[in-house]
Amino acid sequence: MKDVLEYKECIGSVRFSAEDEVFHGKIEGIDDLVSYEGTTVAELKKNFRNAVDDYIVLCGEAGKKPAKSCKGTFNVRIPVDLHQAAVRKATLLGVSLNQVVKSALEREVFSTGKGVHA
Repeated sequence: MKDVLEYKECIGSVRFSAEDEVFHGKIEGIDDLVSYEGTTVAELKKNFRNAVDDYIVLCGEAGKKPAKSCKGTFNVRIPVDLHQAAVRKATLLGVSLNQVVKSALEREVFSTGKGVHA
């Protein structure tokens, strides 16, 4: 089960407030806060699509890209034994640890098979 919506390359979160009896979410992976809500799933989906459309228009008017900018670097916390195994693999292959991690991410992200969350 996925608690996300997808539309025009945007991903939106899906949450439910039992207290307010409303579904709500926000567009993920952007620099701005754009939220939406609905009392039914159909209304939530419609309001998500409207929020995405409005956000894309506003970005166009402001001359900015809708997606959050990425620098190409990030920190990953992993167990020590996995770190050691990755360093060993890189050494045996004669490549950098960065290349081993990059290759693993490419396989996970771009493969057509089931991955971690598929």
